[in-house]
Amino acid sequence: MRLQDKVAIITGAARGIGQGAAEVFCREGATVIIWDVLEEGEATAQSLTDRGYRASFMPVSTTDVPRIEAAARDVVDRYGRIDILINNAGITRDKTLLKMSYDDWQQVIDVNLSGVFNCTKVVAPYMVEQQYGRIICTSSINGVHGAFGQTNYAAAKAGIIGMVRTWAKELGPKGITANAVAPGYIRTPMTDAMPEEVRKQAVSSIPVRRMGEPSDIAYAYLFLASDEASFVNGHVLAVNGGQAL
Repeated sequence: MRLQDKVAIITGAARGIGQGAAEVFCREGATVIIWDVLEEGEATAQSLTDRGYRASFMPVSTTDVPRIEAAARDVVDRYGRIDILINNAGITRDKTLLKMSYDDWQQVIDVNLSGVFNCTKVVAPYMVEQQYGRIICTSSINGVHGAFGQTNYAAAKAGIIGMVRTWAKELGPKGITANAVAPGYIRTPMTDAMPEEVRKQAVSSIPVRRMGEPSDIAYAYLFLASDEASFVNGHVLAVNGGQAL
């Protein structure tokens, strides 16, 4: 029970990596609040509560600052604190530079980069007040190394690394750590939508010869959220099966 009595907000936890994280965090004793725009978040939270865990769902868009502010206040009013923020929500709008529209660019930047800023900007003051917090943001292997057809996504995920390292310096003295996880190819609805041939090529480039599972990332989140990682700050944890070293 490494997160006993901790209160965790996980964005984009209706499905995929975020859903896997919600399950792991609940099993480790946390109260989990799912922030997502997908109505599936309600069913995800219900399945956790049906198993005796403490979980709830709030419809929240990471691009809607007033809604984020109201939801954060609701969490603090109900539970008294926010210990952990997992900035996991993200989207893709993949196209090569010459085909990418300005709207494709802006949508991904708004959710994947500005959304992380928005949620952290709102939640961090509560953590400062209690002199404790864990901020964990989802970057990507493609934010470190780039990827064909992902100018917008790679830029956002690289920007997350810069923000995390800045927050580590600013918030560390206040009892708050900020870290990032950079997943490789993970089996999610996002990767399921990739053409089969592309998936096969991806797996062939991974030394362990498989895609990651949501639980692989969830356990990385768990470590960084735990007291065992209290001296880990400003780090980018690569979880990619050795695809990029």
